[in-house]
Amino acid sequence: MRIATIIVRLLLGALLLFASISYFFHLMPEPAFTGNMKTFNEGIAASGYLMPLAKVVELIAGLTFVTGKFMKIGAIIAVPVTLNILLINAFMMPEGTPIAAALFVGNLFLIYTNWNSYKHLFTA
Repeated sequence: MRIATIIVRLLLGALLLFASISYFFHLMPEPAFTGNMKTFNEGIAASGYLMPLAKVVELIAGLTFVTGKFMKIGAIIAVPVTLNILLINAFMMPEGTPIAAALFVGNLFLIYTNWNSYKHLFTA
């Protein structure tokens, strides 16, 4: 289980780091969206802060996963981001749902493997 945790942690961290770094440094061209996804993406861009905020959270979570430092809090702060990625893909871009689901399940797996650190939060 320890090796699986390390593999999932590193893969998840690398994916989150790549997504956030490529956003900030414009390493990849932005995909051309259509329909509802185009409208949604334009709305996020119009806010001016939402996408950079999400990418900063991704960057922090990715760094915690790759380095292994503060990984338990990194897994918690990544939940809203990975859940949002999953839901956006499920409802607006179904072709991206498998990767988004793997990202979310990987995040839940990291929380599950460290459940002893979290369970006291749910007790009276």
